[in-house]
Amino acid sequence: MQQIIISGFGGQGILSMGRLLAAGGLHEGHNVSWLPSYGPEMRGGTANCHVIISNEEIGSPIISCPNALIVMNQPSLDKFENMVEENGIIVMDSALVPIKPKRKDLRSFSLPATEKAYEMGHPAFAGVILLGKFIAETGIISSKSFEEALRTVLSPSKHNLIPDEMKALEFGMSY
Repeated sequence: MQQIIISGFGGQGILSMGRLLAAGGLHEGHNVSWLPSYGPEMRGGTANCHVIISNEEIGSPIISCPNALIVMNQPSLDKFENMVEENGIIVMDSALVPIKPKRKDLRSFSLPATEKAYEMGHPAFAGVILLGKFIAETGIISSKSFEEALRTVLSPSKHNLIPDEMKALEFGMSY
């Protein structure tokens, strides 16, 4: 069972990242749960979501001790780092999370996701880059399932972005 908290500011695609992971898990036949949470401010406020992907039935969508954390800002790392279980994983954007985790019992990965996303011409790809690293480190879903998730989650008018989204995923996976 993977219990993941994804967190950052509203407008960074945090909830969409969770939806993509959940849809990829569904595509592979897993049980999934996606629980969004955001402040009333929307863009610029806090946003996070809890995603559970499991081969077993999921009893509750609320995560109190995640085994993974994906963060796109420093306040999110500060808030959730101590909740991550021992030997868990943290994936973060190095441009937006300048201070590294304090704990030494975690595997942490820092990627220049925002910088690379701007180079690729679309800032929203930063979240996909982080998901790529997470997928590569955990094997939670395949890249094929992620591509199917993109087809499910994105509106048809955005399907033209899928090849570039997959390039962003591949960058994260190989970083």
